[in-house]
Amino acid sequence: MKTVLRQLGRYRRETFLCIGLTALEVIIEILLPFITSILIDQGLEAGNLAVVYRYGALMALAALLSLVFGALAGKYAAGASSGFSANLREAVYRNIQTFSFSNIDKFSVPGLVTRMTTDITNVQNAFMMIIRIAVRSPLMLVFSYAMCLIISPSLSLMFLIAVVFLCLVLGCIMFTATRIFNRVFQRYDDLNASVQENISGIRVVKSFVREDYENDRFSQASARLRQMFVRAERLLALNNPAMMLSVYFCILCVSWLGAKAIVGGTLSTGSLTSLFSYVMSLLMSLMMLSMVVVMISMSMASVRRLREVLEETPDLHNPPQPVLQVPDGRIDFDNVSFSYGHQKDKLALSGIDLHIQAGETVGIIGGTGSGKTSLVSLISRLYDASEGTVRVGGVDVRDYDMAALRDQVSVVLQKNTLFSGTILENLRWGKPDATLEECQEACRAACADEFIQRLPQGYDTLIQRGGSNVSGGQKQRLCIARALLKKPKVLILDDSTSAVDTSTDAKIRAAMARTIPGTTRLIIAQRISSVEKADRILVLNNGRVDGFDTHEKLLETNAIYREIYESQVKGGGDFDQPA
Repeated sequence: MKTVLRQLGRYRRETFLCIGLTALEVIIEILLPFITSILIDQGLEAGNLAVVYRYGALMALAALLSLVFGALAGKYAAGASSGFSANLREAVYRNIQTFSFSNIDKFSVPGLVTRMTTDITNVQNAFMMIIRIAVRSPLMLVFSYAMCLIISPSLSLMFLIAVVFLCLVLGCIMFTATRIFNRVFQRYDDLNASVQENISGIRVVKSFVREDYENDRFSQASARLRQMFVRAERLLALNNPAMMLSVYFCILCVSWLGAKAIVGGTLSTGSLTSLFSYVMSLLMSLMMLSMVVVMISMSMASVRRLREVLEETPDLHNPPQPVLQVPDGRIDFDNVSFSYGHQKDKLALSGIDLHIQAGETVGIIGGTGSGKTSLVSLISRLYDASEGTVRVGGVDVRDYDMAALRDQVSVVLQKNTLFSGTILENLRWGKPDATLEECQEACRAACADEFIQRLPQGYDTLIQRGGSNVSGGQKQRLCIARALLKKPKVLILDDSTSAVDTSTDAKIRAAMARTIPGTTRLIIAQRISSVEKADRILVLNNGRVDGFDTHEKLLETNAIYREIYESQVKGGGDFDQPA
């Protein structure tokens, strides 16, 4: 809770004003029954109209002040809770931006989305109840009981029994419900994952006519979530019967024993009237507390989940005195091993010893799961090597400022992503201050200019979310152009021309050699035609280097490369290569 409450920031003032005004509202409301008893005993029963007028005016003034204090408290509570949730959302989002890939893998994207939406809304609602009702109810409870003790200590013992009974019941309910809600929000993550996967792959779902399957899958996830909520709500529903039992117990005791006290002359009519008012205030405060218990039970699970994100520290850090300049595009792997999640028994890369010169073009080829993407992820320090050293420009990547390194090691990932906005805005992700001419030059090099010119609005054409209004090949070419704009020291193309024909692929490679001649280029591909013209070709097999040489020598010496070559070229060539 302490970690989450640190995000209050400048809304602490509104919070404390709300608490102070709520306390004043309670104090005035507590005085009203006391004034009523004086009005009855000294005014109505004594037939003294002056006392009735005087105390009646005092009651009206007290009620007006209570209204003003309550309205102001509500206003500050709304401002504080809304501001708190905004600060909390920004803090969570800001911390997520510092996460490395391994941190994001730990939480999953749907889990982070649930925390940013459902969990923060729960905490906001609970916070508003805490600074209003959770302040008002205990004060009302304590002051009401104190006034009951002043009026009749013997009758007040009955209220104490009811309070102890309710506290025990509510404590048991809260303890059990909190454990259930912890599991409920895990189900929320599963549901979000199902929705996100279905919507992002809706074209595949429809092309394979799998709507019924996806509907059943979603219904099962939704049903599991409903069952968990029913269990929790069934438990929380017990607080209302327990509340009613306490209320009627107190009313019966006060009515019976109060009547006997009036007959015996130890209690006045006004005192009994005010005692009833205090009893109802006391029990109403308990009822409101039970509502707070319900909300806190739900929010505590959310608080824990938000705390996990806020307290998560990125696995990757800048060194105390980072290197800010990348000298050149030399890349060295010195006996590097790597595993995801630090699982030493499941190495993705093992014993990689590799040296690439600046400006060299290196093709990387290998079967699925051979470690191609894992290898290039270490160069831009998306992950850190488990063992050994990765150097760029002769400097250990862990000694660089990460922003400076990634600015000079440009990566076109296997999964291409475009953002909502114009084509020009997407291109300027590579270089925010790039001119239109620079963007056009990069697009010409990536063979993207040819299709952009055919669009009615050209470079001002709006890209829909995720790039759904452009083809896979067009998306790849735009992402390559975005990377070329940076003019990096190292350019990594992770199977980023798989959706373009071999003729366009060849044009892109030729343009890159012409426009960024001093840049080291690593090209991961599945097609031999994409890498055979490279200076050297790296063959990976099960996370190890199986071969690293020119195309001609690998055909002579490397069985894996020769097998891939023969299956592609001698088997009829690439699908779009002229016969």
